[in-house]
Amino acid sequence: MLRKKTNSVTQRAGRSSILSDVATKSVDRRAFLRGSGLAIGGLAAISATGGTVTQASAQTAAAGAVETIKSVCTHCSVGCTVVAEVSNGVWTGQEPGWDSPFNLGAHCAKGAAVREHAHGERRLKYPMKKEGGEWKRISWEQAIEEIGDGMMKVREESGPDSIYLLGSAKHNNEQAYLFRKFAAYWGTNNVDHQARICHSTTVAGVANTWGYGAMTNSYNDMHNSKAMFLIGGNPAEAHPVSLLHMLKAKEQNNAPLIVCDPRFTRTAAHADEYVRFRPGTDVALVWGILYHIFENGWEDKEFIRTRVWGMDQIKEEVAKWTPEEVERVTGAPGSQLRRVARTLVNNRPGTVIWCMGGTQHTNGNNNTRAYCVLQLALGNMGTAGGGTNIFRGHDNVQGATDLGVLANTLPGYYGLAPGSWAHWARVWEEDLDWLKSRFSVMEGAGKDGADRLMMNETGIPVSRWIDGVLEEKDNIDQPDNTRIMMLWGHAPNSQTRQKEMKTAMEKLDMMVVVDPYPTVSAVMQDRTDGVYLLPACTQFETRGSCTASNRSLQWRDKVVDPLFESLPDHTIISMFAKKLGFHDKLFRNIEMDGEEPVVEDITREFNKGMWTIGYTGQSPERLKMHMANQHTFDRTTLRAVGGPADGDFYGLPWPSWGTAEMNHPGTANLYDMSLPVAEGGLAFRARFGVERDGDNLLAEGVSNPGAEIQDGYPEFTMQMLMDLGWDGDLTAEERASIDAVAGPKTNWKTDLSGGIQRVAIKHGCAPFGNAKARAVVWTFPDPVPVHREPLYTNRRDLVADYPTYEDKKFWRLPTMYKSIQDKDFSAEYPIILTSGRLVEYEGGGDESRSNPWLAELQQDMFVEVNPRDANNLGLRDGEQVWVEGPEGGKVKVMAMVTERVEAGVAFMPFHFGGHMEGRDLRDKYPEGADPYVLGEATNTAQTYGYDSVTQMQETKSTLCKIWAA
Repeated sequence: MLRKKTNSVTQRAGRSSILSDVATKSVDRRAFLRGSGLAIGGLAAISATGGTVTQASAQTAAAGAVETIKSVCTHCSVGCTVVAEVSNGVWTGQEPGWDSPFNLGAHCAKGAAVREHAHGERRLKYPMKKEGGEWKRISWEQAIEEIGDGMMKVREESGPDSIYLLGSAKHNNEQAYLFRKFAAYWGTNNVDHQARICHSTTVAGVANTWGYGAMTNSYNDMHNSKAMFLIGGNPAEAHPVSLLHMLKAKEQNNAPLIVCDPRFTRTAAHADEYVRFRPGTDVALVWGILYHIFENGWEDKEFIRTRVWGMDQIKEEVAKWTPEEVERVTGAPGSQLRRVARTLVNNRPGTVIWCMGGTQHTNGNNNTRAYCVLQLALGNMGTAGGGTNIFRGHDNVQGATDLGVLANTLPGYYGLAPGSWAHWARVWEEDLDWLKSRFSVMEGAGKDGADRLMMNETGIPVSRWIDGVLEEKDNIDQPDNTRIMMLWGHAPNSQTRQKEMKTAMEKLDMMVVVDPYPTVSAVMQDRTDGVYLLPACTQFETRGSCTASNRSLQWRDKVVDPLFESLPDHTIISMFAKKLGFHDKLFRNIEMDGEEPVVEDITREFNKGMWTIGYTGQSPERLKMHMANQHTFDRTTLRAVGGPADGDFYGLPWPSWGTAEMNHPGTANLYDMSLPVAEGGLAFRARFGVERDGDNLLAEGVSNPGAEIQDGYPEFTMQMLMDLGWDGDLTAEERASIDAVAGPKTNWKTDLSGGIQRVAIKHGCAPFGNAKARAVVWTFPDPVPVHREPLYTNRRDLVADYPTYEDKKFWRLPTMYKSIQDKDFSAEYPIILTSGRLVEYEGGGDESRSNPWLAELQQDMFVEVNPRDANNLGLRDGEQVWVEGPEGGKVKVMAMVTERVEAGVAFMPFHFGGHMEGRDLRDKYPEGADPYVLGEATNTAQTYGYDSVTQMQETKSTLCKIWAA
């Protein structure tokens, strides 16, 4: 946290080094630096976030060569290259990747400290189980045997859906794919990961607007932006290197930066225009900007005519949002929003940027669609410098989402329909009937008394796993409650309703934690038995690909062998598959290197099946070649200029159509109609049909250069090739493969040969069609995005005008809306509570708070409170306070009195854990595995609330009360 200084002296009482709180002896700063391998002197200050600086000499240089190995930082989605220096198998130092077009030699605090993440002494060193209230060291063989026996027992008694397989954005792509395949072979869709609670509302909103649920452009492409509109994001702390790309646009284009946020963040400090607004009112704010655009006729009429459907309905809703009404709801002055609108109109193309500040709401899908509509109205889509730059959090949260670690889809967003399973059964060369037999069937529980086939039913999302345990069995749309939780690379303190989570953890038959660090899962419950801790290795101890936020895939090489008794995730999956009896099937087409599956074979297997989003052209060989030749790629366009990758976009950002042999360059900017499809151009995807209410949903008279269809067209099938007379371009092998699927009905997504894609592109067309984006999503609860008041709101005067939904049941569970909002908590809990990230820590914080460099930078969990509120409540800066939410959860934290938040709003970071309602849980960790820094989790005080489409949790707009401790 920022600490104000006067005459270079902190206003608060000085703190001792954090190591002194956990080490057996006192450690001063010089000893801290010296003991951690840093030279003392001028360079020590530069390196105080983890880079090793050592004295060089001819003698040491001659003693042995230092090997340099490229990897990718594990702490956010920018994808910064880390160059590890390895001597005799030991990681001795690191440098940022100067050749990487993403980070260009830059690192943030977290990235500069990743060596300690791998070599950290607080890691979980061997498998452990809790027995009689004590942690006991066990062997891998014992752990797999006992956990496997427990899983089989629960399967026999309650069915496969009673085991929840919670995966991770910390998996690489290959591990994520294998994890989702493992869940399929086990027989459950109760599988999910962190994307549910960070960007699921983005994926749903964006995919249902123009086709794909991902960032459309890239960090680098912002160099071309003439304006930047950022809402609900704080890249200066969450993705610091990304800010460098934004600042380049400010410097070279004089591009204005507009930051909309309830809190004056470190990013807002760089803004040309800062718009403060009330948390949870994003739709009203965006409509308030669009009001001025439409009123003055500033929208891009030709773009809307040719490439957008439903904008007239948007205009009807926007017309209600007069400047006066917008200010009443959001607090933002109408005159300021008119100025913002004029800035965006006069500086095109501009980009729109958002992160979790916009997604983590009960109204999250409406927010993300409103952002998209703003760009469609301005004509800023499908162009360099435009698009929606959606900043993802974890290093592979994009990849893990793409690879299907989700409760509602198979890899590649194929969904869970019978045809989707048939496709993947063909890829896996699996007997489809055998796969079906692995899933439960609820007889007579479906519509009109039909059987409910759990194979085709969405699972319970991770945001609601608590309710899978605690809800009455009769209220859940699955055979039985959740009885075993496998938390694999997941920080539970990143989820809301912590008190109920503790209860749920204690009710489970068994809980398994697989992670390099024990996570808060190890200590936040009071179980005495039935908890297993399995040490997974870090991504620096294995190899494989990961997908940055811009859809580029990068290959990590292994830096060091797994430390202690840790094992790679894919090896652990293999061990469980052997125990559970389907190893031979799961690894039918994947070679084993001893006990470890061959990573490249896993890549090739998902290349065979993920035609929908173009994860088919990124062979291991192409990805490794890109990493070896980073210096050949342009820093703005990301296209290679000469060299072995000539013409490719860096990392082959998906879609990279067809097979690897087609050499499609990847797609840097989605929906760009200025380029031929073969060179990375695209239209909007035709995934919503060809007409709606008699209106044409296909593009009007526009297409990519070289397209032989100079108009809109639907997605390609074999029948369409035949109708166009293009089927003669297929090879005999391609034709045979297509015939084996469904003959003329075979779709571009299910053709395993890639022939349909190849022929469509040969004739200049996008395999997925050429359609209009839809501003109105008729399949969602709110077809036109509308403002709805948060469930816990202190603006009771707005509830009648902007009510929430009726309670409903979906994703297998009953979900409350109106029954909560009808109760007025605002008198006792008057302050709006929101949360967010810090630059020092990442995610749930277990890894970064166990890193001595980062722990030294931020030692206290805190709450930001406005001076007016602090004075009215008798709170003093730096003193302890209690923060309590309306569901009874409370946390004891340090007060930070600051004007970064306005009166009536409080902010807490979400990276802390290890304290629970004032109780220090350090003694509950396995010996030597407790993080240096512990603190309360903000989510202990956070409350119920879930998005109406995706079950995204609400973390940005609830209520609280605060008092001095």
